[in-house]
Amino acid sequence: MKILVTGAAGFIGSHTSECLQEMGHEVVGVDNFNPYYNVELKQLNAKTISDKGVTIITHDLRTNNLSEILPLDIDYIFHFSAQPGISTTSTFEDYFSNNIIATKNLIDFAMQCSNLKLFVNIGTSSIYGLEATFPEDIAPKPASHYGVTKLAAEQLVLQKSREQQFKSCSLRLYSVIGPRERPEKMYTKLIACAFNNEAFPLFEGSDTHLRSFTYVGDIVDGIVSVINNETVVDGEIINLGTEVEHTTQEGIEAVEAILNKKIKINIIPKRAGDQLRTKANIDKARRLLNYNPQTTLLEGVRYQVNWYKAFFI
Repeated sequence: MKILVTGAAGFIGSHTSECLQEMGHEVVGVDNFNPYYNVELKQLNAKTISDKGVTIITHDLRTNNLSEILPLDIDYIFHFSAQPGISTTSTFEDYFSNNIIATKNLIDFAMQCSNLKLFVNIGTSSIYGLEATFPEDIAPKPASHYGVTKLAAEQLVLQKSREQQFKSCSLRLYSVIGPRERPEKMYTKLIACAFNNEAFPLFEGSDTHLRSFTYVGDIVDGIVSVINNETVVDGEIINLGTEVEHTTQEGIEAVEAILNKKIKINIIPKRAGDQLRTKANIDKARRLLNYNPQTTLLEGVRYQVNWYKAFFI
């Protein structure tokens, strides 16, 4: 089948593209190579997956001419592209244009794809708000521009299912870690600080925050399991993550244990909108997709350390 992956040069998008290609599908990836972080890292991801057969198209989804750029004979769309995370360098306009306008343009494109079996929106636990421990039917209370605009994007996609225009679902991901994680994210930054003998910037009080740190391979397993299950998942919101919780401090200690090195810490002011606790409720994913994440925190961090050593040391 022919599958479109947006944000294909990013962290989870590149892993998903790679997995789909290895499953025997024809994967077309699109990415705008936004300079939110080092473009060379995205280009490295793009080369890795293009070497395995994924077609990479450079394009910005905020430009509404997608039918002139992308093939129309698409069977599945996996929509990762977004303005990510909570960042003081990102404006509300960045979140609005990349998460809402771009999604609306992609939906307009999807309406022209007569073969489309399923549109898969990639959502986030940030939609729930400061605590994300709930089943999917709880009322969301996002506490950041990121969470608000990702909720809006999710609803735009699910609207098409309600209108019976095309089948769609949204997968809310929890604290994904592993190789290719963005450089400003916790584990890549911790590992970099350890190797470069720099202090890790820790938001005040965040050492006690609880997270469902989920290995990217387990996340990708859940994402690709929607293929051939479009009738089951149509119109659904599904959490993907691990039920196991760890504090940020335990995450720091995991990196220290693997590298056998103490990491210096620099306490910085709290970050507005930061989640206090995430624990993935995956009862629905288990029931609908037979989802069963297995990778431990220590295993996931070890994979990430090995990747960092291979590419940056």
